[in-house]
Amino acid sequence: MQRYFVAPDKLSDHTVVLTGDDAHHAARVMRMEPGDEMIVSDGVARVALASVTAVSPAEVQAQVREWLPLSGEPAWSVTVAQSLPKGDKMELVIQKGTEIGAASFVPFQSERIIVQYDGKKEAKRLERWGKIAKEAAEQAHRSRIPAVEPVRSWRELIASIATYDLALFCYEKEGGAVGTGLRGAVRDNEGRLRTEDEQTKILLIVGPEGGFTEREAAEAQAAGAVIVGLGQRILRTETAAMVGLACLMYESGEMGGV
Repeated sequence: MQRYFVAPDKLSDHTVVLTGDDAHHAARVMRMEPGDEMIVSDGVARVALASVTAVSPAEVQAQVREWLPLSGEPAWSVTVAQSLPKGDKMELVIQKGTEIGAASFVPFQSERIIVQYDGKKEAKRLERWGKIAKEAAEQAHRSRIPAVEPVRSWRELIASIATYDLALFCYEKEGGAVGTGLRGAVRDNEGRLRTEDEQTKILLIVGPEGGFTEREAAEAQAAGAVIVGLGQRILRTETAAMVGLACLMYESGEMGGV
């Protein structure tokens, strides 16, 4: 069944209204008619099964039939901090990361980024990234849309580490048998989770195409991050984000890991 996210003021106790691109999609792409059903979420706390009552390309009106429980959200809240990659790789990280279960995304600048960051284009880029997160959340049947934060500096990212229960710094030099694996960061020597708190906040920090410098690794560790490897192979930056996130979802029990 088709899902849509709407602003909280568009979802009342009894009715819901789709506007803009969502209305166009429902009317023109899905060809909805009165009586058709859809699932609508305000992206915060409410999800409803609604029945369409009126359709136009500019506005689709529906009546709330039933309130549904929140679903599709992982136990752990994982923020993916991705050093700005080149091309459209950030879009891929946001799209696939949303499908896997990321709670939010923090793009940031690090020493070896290849792209030339242009602050003047940030608003347009954030709008684009937010739209990708919304569409991916709808496709994945999530109840919330992951937030995409404005681009941060390296210093701003380091300062934020203390606000998380656990920060994992993915560093290729930690790969292989002698490195600290991600599982070792979230479990003790007896294999038990280091935290049973379902509200655990984790920051997954991924470097750019050129990797992190030794200085950056040292600064992240000094700020409280745990340096981890993602295996013996060198992963592309967009692959590392997805692999690290999927591993965390498994360890949290999202995929039967507990």
